[in-house]
Amino acid sequence: MSDQKTLNFTEFRARVGDLRGKEFWRSLEELSRSDVFDEFFEQEFPQQALPLKKGVDRRDFMKLMGASVAMAGLAACRQPAEAIIPYVRQPESIIPGRPLYFASAMTLGGVATGVLVESHMNRPTKIEGNPEHPSSLGASNSFMQASILGLYDPDRSQVVRRLGDTATWSDFIGAIQPVLNAAKTNGAGLRLLTQTITSPSLGAQIQQLLAMFPGMKWHQWEAVSYDGAREGGRMAFGSYVNTVYDFTKANVVVSLGSNFLDEGPAHLRYARDFMGRRRVRAGEANRMNRLYAIEAGMTSTGSVAEHRLVVKPSQIGEMANALLNGQGSNPFLAALLKDLEANRGASAFIAGDEQPAAVHAIAHALNARYGNIGTTVTITDSLEVAPTNQLASLQELVRDMNAGAVNALVILGGNPVFDAPVDLQFVKALDKVPFRVHHSLHYDETSLHCHWHIPDTHYLETWGDARGHDGTVSIIQPLIAPLYNGRATSEVLGALIGGLDQTPYEAVRAYWFAHGATEESWRRWVHDGVIPNSALPARAGAVPNAPSPAPAIASSGIEIELRHDPTLYDGRFANNAWLQELPKPQTKITWDNVMIVGPKTSEKIGYDADDRDGNVNERRTRFADVQYRGVKMRLPVWVVPGHCEDVATIYFGPGRERGGKVAEGTGFNTYPLRFSDALHGGPGAQIAMSAASEIYPIACTQEHQSIDPKVVGERGIIRAGTLAAYLKNPRFAQAEEHGSDVAGEGNESFYKPYDYSDKHAWAMVIDPSVCTGCNGCVAACQAENNISVVGKEQVVHEREMHWLRIDRYYRGDVENPDVFHQPVPCMQCELAPCEPVCPVEATSHSEDGLNDMTYNRCVGTRYCSNNCPYKVRRFNFFHYADYDTPSFKPMRNPDVTIRTRGVMEKCTYCVQRINAAKIDAEREGRRVRDGEVVTACQQACPTQAIVFGDMNDKTSAVARLKAQPQNYAMLEELQTRPRTTYLATIRNPNPELKPESADTGREG
Repeated sequence: MSDQKTLNFTEFRARVGDLRGKEFWRSLEELSRSDVFDEFFEQEFPQQALPLKKGVDRRDFMKLMGASVAMAGLAACRQPAEAIIPYVRQPESIIPGRPLYFASAMTLGGVATGVLVESHMNRPTKIEGNPEHPSSLGASNSFMQASILGLYDPDRSQVVRRLGDTATWSDFIGAIQPVLNAAKTNGAGLRLLTQTITSPSLGAQIQQLLAMFPGMKWHQWEAVSYDGAREGGRMAFGSYVNTVYDFTKANVVVSLGSNFLDEGPAHLRYARDFMGRRRVRAGEANRMNRLYAIEAGMTSTGSVAEHRLVVKPSQIGEMANALLNGQGSNPFLAALLKDLEANRGASAFIAGDEQPAAVHAIAHALNARYGNIGTTVTITDSLEVAPTNQLASLQELVRDMNAGAVNALVILGGNPVFDAPVDLQFVKALDKVPFRVHHSLHYDETSLHCHWHIPDTHYLETWGDARGHDGTVSIIQPLIAPLYNGRATSEVLGALIGGLDQTPYEAVRAYWFAHGATEESWRRWVHDGVIPNSALPARAGAVPNAPSPAPAIASSGIEIELRHDPTLYDGRFANNAWLQELPKPQTKITWDNVMIVGPKTSEKIGYDADDRDGNVNERRTRFADVQYRGVKMRLPVWVVPGHCEDVATIYFGPGRERGGKVAEGTGFNTYPLRFSDALHGGPGAQIAMSAASEIYPIACTQEHQSIDPKVVGERGIIRAGTLAAYLKNPRFAQAEEHGSDVAGEGNESFYKPYDYSDKHAWAMVIDPSVCTGCNGCVAACQAENNISVVGKEQVVHEREMHWLRIDRYYRGDVENPDVFHQPVPCMQCELAPCEPVCPVEATSHSEDGLNDMTYNRCVGTRYCSNNCPYKVRRFNFFHYADYDTPSFKPMRNPDVTIRTRGVMEKCTYCVQRINAAKIDAEREGRRVRDGEVVTACQQACPTQAIVFGDMNDKTSAVARLKAQPQNYAMLEELQTRPRTTYLATIRNPNPELKPESADTGREG
């Protein structure tokens, strides 16, 4: 096409060669100052790029205002409210309009994280972390937040099926009984396949089943494999163990390919503990920790590391060997070894889940060598009921199915047809089993190949128990009866045992009463969500065996790195639209998975960057042909700074063929690249750009709501420095003076004068130093405020509705840049540019200083959005809210209005929570206390990067942070007086690797 816009990487490198090293940039296009980006930026608000008319005549003015008034009246005609049915006898515990909160737990990978569930009139509406649970401490992640949408998912399986046809639970019992009777002699031929189980009560049921059928075998499989950690622990200690880290005591942390701040059963706790050592405050002892990351692709953990060694996945073992042997073969390792020696007993080595067993064993040995075991590292028995090598377990099952040794297979959870290693050919083996049962939330790929499908219950619909990352047992309690007639896992196991007609509640309660519970203790456990003192004790004298060196891996071609999808996990959340539309932390891509490569690799494979094909608002890319171990696949290419040369990172999880309307046909199925001897990829891939010139649109939010790159640099949008710079000059981040602190002093002003001295002055301080960019706050905001999903096409056109975004900035060399995360909500300006331009006063100022939105007054002129320098307003271009799906209606927060087409919306500082606290305080004749109002984003954040409160209360946490010398306001020279301010990002680099003189002042 004649209007095609393309950025060639040769041109790109020429452009970036002369740029200053300290500039902050959000994308490669922005860094290069390409014509593509400049045109995109200017057309983000097309009307701003056009000259204004010299004047507006009276006729045009009256037409515009008349239409505005008419549309304001139309906007007030809302869709009918949902029907309600009053109680004849109201339960004592329920007060209309007041939510109740219940403790429970969500399991992922079999391990529990405590949750606190908000319920309105017996309807679960919001998930928070349980402050009493050691794995969450009140924080939550995007999976937990989005699980409320999973509960009400209309695509969940709703009936028992036999060969795809509707059946009943009684039909299933009648069909399986002869199979069980035939196996009663010894159980030979009877098999059970589950995911990881840490539940003591389920474990007891399975053991009872195995006792009834001695020849029966129990197999386990999770696509997100922890076999490396299991086998590495067994190599080190002789049996399966669990490793628990205490990052509050670690001065130096070494990541061997681990994304421990954003993945794994303990990542919420680890993020809280690790970032607790990164808060720099005036007047306090600032003993910051230091993070060294050795990895191939950029992870959330690597993005906040002081020092990052970029190597191929196959070379991480070599680096571990070098550390074990004390070989400082490069400046990074040499400086690290000195740092470790100076911090004996106060360091920690953590190996990634994708690393082989040998690397995990070396990590244990390194922790022992530097005196970390017993201080920063605790070794306990395994959390699992029956720990095993799950890959070997699945391989054994497949061999037996192919040999005809399996007469009946019951699959409890999981989706092995979709996610089993490709070389096992699981489907062919499964089809040879005479009697097949699958128990799952959705009728998925595995269900399709089974004779019987049993709908599962959501964790909010049933009773259960499970262990957290340290072994603490959680009681899982339901908040609602099963919506779709699902059966809990304990009920299916009870049916197999026979004669055990127990409800899930009875099964869990009976187990714990048999293990010492009393009525009083049981009620307390259910109330708190945890069983006190149930964490597994440390192993006495845990000394690891001397490890063997990690085997050298010959690298040829391009190396494939396979990781689970950051937002869809192993694919189980693919039908969750909130998670599909949540930007992935390191690519900012939604609704897709891509092949991630670095700039140098993209040149080698012949990739020309971002092809917008004449539409500057639409990110597009081209396909590459991937050949790996006989498998051929076409995948879209995406270039990310900081990615290792000759490595392609590919996420698995998307590309579902069954599992719901949202999941099906979204993304690319990359599981065929997984082999049983290389679950996480390996060398030898051949990658080249496809001969076909097909262009593929990508819904990437990285450049959305972009602030002019010149402004970012000149006005200090993001400010960063080192601990050394801060100690020399705590005010290093302060901007230059830009006139009077009072806007328009001595001049007329558009703004009415406000006096907040005797009122609340709500404000927020965000500390990017401790932000990992995990997007938990974004998901929490969506769940709290009934924010709509718009779909891939609308995201491509920059119409996503998230009220909160996380801007990511790079600085330095594109091959290994520093990364900074900056959450951006509404600034809640005291002198807000959005307010005076609204012709109908739909956006107005509250007595507390909030920029309020009156939705039924908004006529959709979008003047407020055009006038917002922070680009935080969102417009409903279409009717995005789903009023038609019945199951979604009880999910919504009743305290937040549902917006319709033509209405502007934005962050409100969770005004519904503010009002609830003010009502309580007024009733009790007092002011709102500090900490009484917690915004959704603040409550979810695992690192406590967001602090909210009344800045008129000088003792409040937010007021104290605003008094910190590194506090600054974004675009403060505009004198909008934003209530949301930031603390400068502070890192603690090793001066041997980054000399102090290179980073001593304000940057940006």
